[in-house]
Amino acid sequence: MAFVGSASAVKLGFSSAISSRVGGDRYGKRTSRVSMGLATNLKGGVETFAEELVETANKIASPGHGVLAVDESTKTIGKRLASIGVENTEENRQGYRQLLFNCPGLGEYISGAILFEETLYQSNTDGTPFVDCLKSVGVIPGIKVDKGLSPLGGAESFETWCTGLDGLSERAAAYYKQGARFAKWRAVLQISNSTPSKLSIDENAWGLARYAKTVQDQGLVPIIEPEILMDGDHSIERTAEVQEEVLATVYKFCDLNGVFLEGSLLKPNMTVPSAEFPGTTSPEEIGAYTVRTLERQVPPSVPGIMFLSGGMSEEEASINLSVMNKAPRKGPWSLSFSYGRALQQSCLKTWLGKEENVEAAQEALLARARANSQANLGKYTPGAEKSLDAQGTFEKGYKY
Repeated sequence: MAFVGSASAVKLGFSSAISSRVGGDRYGKRTSRVSMGLATNLKGGVETFAEELVETANKIASPGHGVLAVDESTKTIGKRLASIGVENTEENRQGYRQLLFNCPGLGEYISGAILFEETLYQSNTDGTPFVDCLKSVGVIPGIKVDKGLSPLGGAESFETWCTGLDGLSERAAAYYKQGARFAKWRAVLQISNSTPSKLSIDENAWGLARYAKTVQDQGLVPIIEPEILMDGDHSIERTAEVQEEVLATVYKFCDLNGVFLEGSLLKPNMTVPSAEFPGTTSPEEIGAYTVRTLERQVPPSVPGIMFLSGGMSEEEASINLSVMNKAPRKGPWSLSFSYGRALQQSCLKTWLGKEENVEAAQEALLARARANSQANLGKYTPGAEKSLDAQGTFEKGYKY
């Protein structure tokens, strides 16, 4: 079982993380301490890859670009295929992913794609590896490296910890050899009257920090994902309170573990009320609370914050991101997207497993990619791009 951080570790401040901040304007090129010749205190294999890690992280977080999350497990992609009446076979999974990764013009809006392990080693029907397909359209291949959630002993019955640290270094080295250049690890926390417990926060934050350091040592940029589920009926204020505590703990443990922040990315929720909250919340409120939360807890040396969609509809995810990017802020990071369902729903519903629909499905994918590219720049006009996803895809206790 992963180590749970001690009280002394929790008390550590941001001194190291803050001292490693980078320069650069809100959307301009960032100058890292590596390029300034200041990377003298890096430990482990990360020193070998430091320049590459910075380059990769900044390319993923470059203006007008975001991440396509295609890292669904075999079981979860089966649910997606079933929703359009397609059987969950390797051939059909390959066919769908081939549609995505050979989409002309995808790299104009998408800088990275997170893959499931099966997908990293799959090829087109013509034998071209998927990683080469992605590179040919300007998209950096990434890989989901966690092994899923497990009940957390000593915590509430529904609280979990994320498995996968055993053997991670060796797997990360193999993924790098296969062509991956970044990784993702999803920890999950849940809000209730008694949660998240301190045990859950510490355990999941520690796992994220250990993962980040481990994959950096093998050349992969870590996307750090502390997801707070939308389950419940709590307010946006309660979400912000929990999110601040979680992010503070994550970055304290990153500091303790020597994570190279300039070569990392964050994938949080937007700060939103729960799915069953009885009131209404405007995109402007979501943007204000989200930016405030990030400015309070995320070090400025992190190049990009790539939001998860968390079950929001395609249009909702784009509008909220765009409004957020219009607002003034102190934080220097790119506020962008790492969407799965909020990029793929219209594409799936257009494809329907039929070869004759591939071109139209690719255009549906490009439409949502364009929408979120504009949203990253604060320029998206609601309704400007077509969407077949009116309701969103929220699922209680979402697992994939």
